[in-house]
Amino acid sequence: MIIPFQALVCPLDGARLHCNGSAWRCAAGHTFDVASQGYTHLLPVQQKRSRDPGDSKEMVAARRRFLNAGPYQPIAAAVGRMALAGVEAKAALSCLDAGCGEGYYLRQLAAACGEGQTLELLGLDISKWAVLSAAKQDKRPNWVVGSNANLPVFSGTLDRVLCMFGFPVYPEFARVLKPSGVLLQVDSGPDHLRELREIIYPTLKPERSGEMPTPEGFVRQSSETVRYRLDLSGSEQIGDLLAMTPHLYRASAEGRAKAAALTALPVTVDVRLNAFLRQPALA
Repeated sequence: MIIPFQALVCPLDGARLHCNGSAWRCAAGHTFDVASQGYTHLLPVQQKRSRDPGDSKEMVAARRRFLNAGPYQPIAAAVGRMALAGVEAKAALSCLDAGCGEGYYLRQLAAACGEGQTLELLGLDISKWAVLSAAKQDKRPNWVVGSNANLPVFSGTLDRVLCMFGFPVYPEFARVLKPSGVLLQVDSGPDHLRELREIIYPTLKPERSGEMPTPEGFVRQSSETVRYRLDLSGSEQIGDLLAMTPHLYRASAEGRAKAAALTALPVTVDVRLNAFLRQPALA
């Protein structure tokens, strides 16, 4: 069963929010409307760094087309296995996707939920276009516009936090996780999309070697590498992959033109999945 995560707090004063019809309200009277598409904007103006932060409407559309076609499904499957490992058949699990984008990985996690299990799901992204797209595709989770730096979530209320190719804010992740909660973080490996990067950049920067450091407040639980060959077909699919990554803006005009001329490209998918257990606070 998939249900929306409800333990939200007011981003202005930290008081509990209660959903009343088409709006969330706190005791002080701060009100946040639920949009007709089913998401809520919980990012105050003072927490924005730009007028329209996060991924653009075009980037979100590219990501939606690319991911819904299934090329990254092995990554989603690995995340689902790790997130649900050891969870009892009748258990309830609360999960936040911090930087959810258009919701692909949260939808895949929902699909992996076992019969009898209950998932309370919350998707959060700083891009209103991403959250809008996510809410249109699946009405079951709670979708909010917000920031990883100021999660509108009560402390110690989540069993899982996902951070998929995103911007981790470890103190906030540790704050909202239960003492037994787990952070699942996915990052690019050294060979991820190497073939595309070799085309759009004159030279590649040296890759960082070694295992990702364990963030403060956590202990490493497990690690997994997901690696496979992906055959991209058609200029649209190649363009969508480039458009949904930071490489679109880092590449030169010449590099983008080279990518746009491609009609087929085999690339290596190489990602690292780390599970970090939240350390209990010292007495």
